[in-house]
Amino acid sequence: MQPQKELGEFLRSRRARIRPEDVGFASGAGPRRVPGLRREELAHLAGVSVDYYVRLEQGRNRSASDAVLDAVAVALRLDGDERAHLYRLARPPQPGDDPRHPSPVGTERTGVQQLLDWISAPALAMGRRMDVLAWNRPACALITDFGELPPAERNLCRLHLLNDEIGRRYPDRDMVAREAVGQLRIAAGRFPDDPELWRLVEDLTERSEEFRRYWNQHAVRTKAYGFKRIDHPDAGPLTLSYEITHFPQDPDLSLLVYTAPPGSPEEDALRVLAKA
Repeated sequence: MQPQKELGEFLRSRRARIRPEDVGFASGAGPRRVPGLRREELAHLAGVSVDYYVRLEQGRNRSASDAVLDAVAVALRLDGDERAHLYRLARPPQPGDDPRHPSPVGTERTGVQQLLDWISAPALAMGRRMDVLAWNRPACALITDFGELPPAERNLCRLHLLNDEIGRRYPDRDMVAREAVGQLRIAAGRFPDDPELWRLVEDLTERSEEFRRYWNQHAVRTKAYGFKRIDHPDAGPLTLSYEITHFPQDPDLSLLVYTAPPGSPEEDALRVLAKA
């Protein structure tokens, strides 16, 4: 996917969600072929010329200043994740964003597996494409036995969207799926030249109508912590908190850990699952 095309699609999707009357434009001022703001209206709100904004949306302006991008972000009412995504798409790739060198996990990073084995709660290490690269036994008991899956299937986005058995475990499946697709969108913005990432997107696009719907919405979302409800076949309904952190020397590698309040039924259930 060319970053220019991705940028244009993202900006158009954000324009489409803003009602003209909410930002001072008359909705009945001429026929509207598409929902949301026109380009000239967005340019007016951002304080730039229409030609300048058109070139930005078409990917023909790769040197937009911070002030211009901030003005566009404000006009489009972007949140923090969306603003960061706009900056990544509007700027050429930075040195070090090399998709040919994924995070090494395995024999080169035995410390990662040792860390996971030391953690008593369900924990796993993920790459930038949401690939599950390492895991501990409690994570297998809670989610699935990753070791029994083919390597290509050890991907959280795949599992949430294509694995019905796992998908049924999440009562809030739609939210979980949207968040997974949103994280993949962010990765696409950070690494537009990553062929493995785009092969994953192509495969999910072919196999999942749900993925196509969320992907075309251009929603982007980072989740560093939160709660997930899981209906476990053995442990029953669980509400678990989770934390996601990145390794300082390997920012493409993240650690996901599920926890429960001390003394809670969920803590007892996790302890039982850890011994399974």
